[in-house]
Amino acid sequence: MFFDLNVKGDSLENNVKLAIQASDYGWEHINFSYNQNDFKNALTLRDELNDSLDGIIDFDFTLEIKSTNVNEIRKHVNNFRSRASCISVIGGDLKVNRAVLENIKIDVLSRPYLNRFDSGINQVLAKEAVRNNVAIELCFKDVLRTYLSPRAKVISNFRDIFALYRKFDFPLILSSRAESVFDIRTTHDFCEVFKQVGLGEDDIARSFDTAGEILEYNGNRENLIFNGVRRVDDEA
Repeated sequence: MFFDLNVKGDSLENNVKLAIQASDYGWEHINFSYNQNDFKNALTLRDELNDSLDGIIDFDFTLEIKSTNVNEIRKHVNNFRSRASCISVIGGDLKVNRAVLENIKIDVLSRPYLNRFDSGINQVLAKEAVRNNVAIELCFKDVLRTYLSPRAKVISNFRDIFALYRKFDFPLILSSRAESVFDIRTTHDFCEVFKQVGLGEDDIARSFDTAGEILEYNGNRENLIFNGVRRVDDEA
């Protein structure tokens, strides 16, 4: 199943257009991502989106936190954890990258390479990602919207992350970060780009499985007693 956990949320009208285009291109589930200032209001769109997209594509919402203040990030995570099917933090700052990967309540570290000359991930951080089951997200748009040396640097950072991924086996997800219908590509084209920059078919398929597992885990979060143990119905 093709999951995209980072499609930039907007107005109801734009969300519907973008979701329909994504469905036409083969995507089966998308998450509209909103920052910490807009997330609460975005949830009020759920019923209207359900009516407009029923039978077309599955959707949910991602809280995408952007901050260089670790305490602020922690506060937003605690405030919204029960209401978000996915919590993602934009990386790039090393102290943010580390704090996110050490926090089991966070699902995704997005773009740890952002505005950096390196990937933003090293062996120590890769081990933390494994320990706390925090996925690292690479965004297709960072390739789509860059050119020449900036694009080469993004691809180089992707390959450095792939090397660590193969060594440490941390969760990895691939997302579009599309902001409009012009940013969306077919699932075939999306996968082919990541193949060209260094991932295999199995790695790409596994990234979609990981995205689905994040949604499933958080859907059952209220029944979790502690990691690995959850409350179940007695009717079975």
